[in-house]
Amino acid sequence: MIVDLNRVLEQIEKDKGIPRASLIEALEAAMLSAAHKKMGYLGEIEAHYNEEAGEVELFQFKTVADPITNPHTEISPETAHKLDPDAVVGDSLGEKIDPNILGRIAAQTAKQVIIQKMRDAERDVVFKEYKDRVAQILSGIVRRYEKGNMVVDLGKTEAIIPYREQVQSEAYKPGDRMQAYFMELNTSGRGAQVILSRRHPALLKALFEVEVPEISEGIVDIKSCAREPGIRAKVAVYSKDSDVDPVGACVGMKGSRVQSVVQELRGEKIDIVLWDDDPAKFVCNAIAPAEVSKVIIKENEHAMEIVVPDDQLSLAIGRKGQNVRLAANLTGWNIDIYSESKLDAMAKEAKSRLVEDLEIEDGTATVLYSNAFRSAEEIREVGLEEFLKIPGMDPDSLKKIFERACYVVENRPAIDAERAARKAAEAAIAEEAAAQAASLAGAEAAAAEAVAPEAVVAEAQVVETPAVQADGSAHPEPAPTGPLVGVEAKEGESEVVPGTEVRKKKAKKEKEKVEEGMKATGE
Repeated sequence: MIVDLNRVLEQIEKDKGIPRASLIEALEAAMLSAAHKKMGYLGEIEAHYNEEAGEVELFQFKTVADPITNPHTEISPETAHKLDPDAVVGDSLGEKIDPNILGRIAAQTAKQVIIQKMRDAERDVVFKEYKDRVAQILSGIVRRYEKGNMVVDLGKTEAIIPYREQVQSEAYKPGDRMQAYFMELNTSGRGAQVILSRRHPALLKALFEVEVPEISEGIVDIKSCAREPGIRAKVAVYSKDSDVDPVGACVGMKGSRVQSVVQELRGEKIDIVLWDDDPAKFVCNAIAPAEVSKVIIKENEHAMEIVVPDDQLSLAIGRKGQNVRLAANLTGWNIDIYSESKLDAMAKEAKSRLVEDLEIEDGTATVLYSNAFRSAEEIREVGLEEFLKIPGMDPDSLKKIFERACYVVENRPAIDAERAARKAAEAAIAEEAAAQAASLAGAEAAAAEAVAPEAVVAEAQVVETPAVQADGSAHPEPAPTGPLVGVEAKEGESEVVPGTEVRKKKAKKEKEKVEEGMKATGE
């Protein structure tokens, strides 16, 4: 037995915050369990803590009987008188048990019971201490890492930050002080466990509540937060007082307030945007710094299409889609971003589809598109009653268009198959025509190549000679330099100079062209 239990109990109470009464109760239960394990359940055994002696005393109660039938549960009057002179038959007397008889096994059992009771008492203390502090910021000192989880000393207990709730870009060493969001108090396991988080979006809100007095006073309200931990975050703020600028209040003088939050989050960039009860305006504010040209709202799908100038598209989307993703999380709307040129192409395609499906004119398709109807499916989905509310159009025409849209939707597979077959046939005809044109062009080119060499040879055979010689006599006829053109020369007939007939025909053709030109001009 421990000689001075009082001092041990005082130290445990100071370190763990467990009440002294709970510790004494745990000790008594442990000793009682050890006694039952050693001695069995013979008679009634009780354990009492002696404050003066600083030890737990065990008593076995026996009934005074004469004669004795069971020596384990009964005691004789003579023995009873030694304990209590006034004892009579039928009384129950407690006899103190020497704790040394319990042995090693019983002592080990007592130790286990004490540890379990202390855990239960500590869990109750932690639960009472932290049950009302959930969703607040807790400060602590990093102690160690266990299987990837960070253990943080809060003073009265230790909390953990699971690996999934840590920011990978943050590096904490044992002994570093840090702040975290109290996410959950887990009582399902061994003891009450405080679960903290460095990734939760509410950590951002809680840090601003600490830094901005207007938020803690209720003048400025943080409507929503969106984070990509360690990289970037967006905060939507609103002021209940028209004289207080919510964005300026959160930024602070020269950015002092928001910089304090940025430093605590280890350099995470923060965008503070103005909240608006108009969803379109709120989304435009959230997509900043990009400028928005047009907003198309789809109430049924709880989505918006944002149109931005072509040079603003990359800025609106952000790096790896970061800006639009944060804006969607902040506003709660599904957001699609298009450039103006892309929207024009989509509009042209949608109008063409409406004309083809509904068999309407381009002007009617433009009116339908301007009222956010881009397909027959959307027309049918909205219902006839709502569709007839389109301004500037005849109800009978709208009814026919709606009926046609329903027919197209119901028979879409067959219509698409027929349309695909028709387009395939048209493509085949166009391909065949192109092949014929290419074949004809090839034949003409081959014919031209076949005629050209003969003309070149014929022109090459023409020999230009002067009519008379230098002495005034006639120049002799030149000898043929190649095959004769025309019929062969017979005996007694003059020979034909090569190339002569070709020149004559060519001159004749030129003369005919000149005469035709003169007739055409009236000369």
